[in-house]
Amino acid sequence: MSGCSAGAGTEQSADKNVKLTVATFNEFGYDDLFGEYEKANPNVTITHKKAATSNEARDNLTTRLAAGSGLSDVEAIEVDWLPELLKYSDQFVDLTSDDVKDRWLDWKAKAATDADGRLIAYGTDIGPEGVCYRSDLFAAAGLPTDRAEVAKLLGTSWDSYFAAGKTFAAAGTNVPWFDSAGATWQGVVNQIPNAYEKKDGTIIATENPEVKAAYTSVLDASSTLSAHLGQWSDDWTASFQNNGFATMLCPGWMLGVISGNAEGVTGWDVADTFPGGGGNWGGSYLTVPNQSKHQKEAQKLASWLTAPEQQLKAFASKGTFPSQVDALKSDELLGATNPFFNNAPTGQILANRAAAVDVTPFKGEFYFAINDAMQQALTRVEDGTMTPDQSWAQWTTDVKALG
Repeated sequence: MSGCSAGAGTEQSADKNVKLTVATFNEFGYDDLFGEYEKANPNVTITHKKAATSNEARDNLTTRLAAGSGLSDVEAIEVDWLPELLKYSDQFVDLTSDDVKDRWLDWKAKAATDADGRLIAYGTDIGPEGVCYRSDLFAAAGLPTDRAEVAKLLGTSWDSYFAAGKTFAAAGTNVPWFDSAGATWQGVVNQIPNAYEKKDGTIIATENPEVKAAYTSVLDASSTLSAHLGQWSDDWTASFQNNGFATMLCPGWMLGVISGNAEGVTGWDVADTFPGGGGNWGGSYLTVPNQSKHQKEAQKLASWLTAPEQQLKAFASKGTFPSQVDALKSDELLGATNPFFNNAPTGQILANRAAAVDVTPFKGEFYFAINDAMQQALTRVEDGTMTPDQSWAQWTTDVKALG
């Protein structure tokens, strides 16, 4: 496979002291990889700019893209805001290359290909979801702790997941069942084929009965089971150290976030199940903006970072589940365990969860903005600012303002 070492498949640059900047967010598992690449390419120095959230990264990218300057040589983007960037695909380098042909799952590469056939982004991870849980808190509530038994307890529907939460709450542990309505919403909405837009781009969000039913269901559960901790907030981060909640929906990339925030805490595990069947949340890409002064070197680095070998290392580091065909077939992936999560066989669990995904939701130009407005709507209810009906009405107004 190409890219099996930091210099494989490419000639080292004749330029001296090339300085590359790479902008990512959350956890990509790249910290050790940057050092490995620099060692194999001593003329290259990498500066890593890591945003705390996807929203922060998106705001930075769109602002600097409009300004025409200030972007990093390699910019990470998230799948939910990839569709809107395809409108400006001419602002990104065409990364098409024989070296990366057939590297990714078909749908992963197709999503980053514009109408002219230009590949503007290299796929990093995908986000198959299981359920992460605190086995020690389950034990305190008299519930099973073995991950196979927990999977049965949680079941395969949203009703069964919420019912298990009510059983947990009835034990009197005084610990919330999940972190927030917004986090739970992500699991639900990614199972709706056309939540917000028709495939022709027509916005249907506010009239879609599936969206209204999901909104009502999530908030009904939130009223008694949620910790009301918005993901990525300071309180949410701190809650991992003080029994903030017993379960959370868990795409592969979240494993690294949990283990980082819950350092020193024991009891986390992963159940091989997901409400509603299967779900994929997230998955990112690497782009090279035209603004880069080192486009050839930037593309070379992006290609290396997204090669199967490096994606397996990123998975071992932060749980980012590969989107590369060869990586998905590897014994290294399928045999992987995670010590922090009670040595759970996370490679096999996430492979099973990926196989269970049977819905690829349509995400058009307005998907990110509509979903971001929905997150705000759910937060308004959780923090007591508005009732569910008031917040839905505000969301409807916000969506109509989009176009």
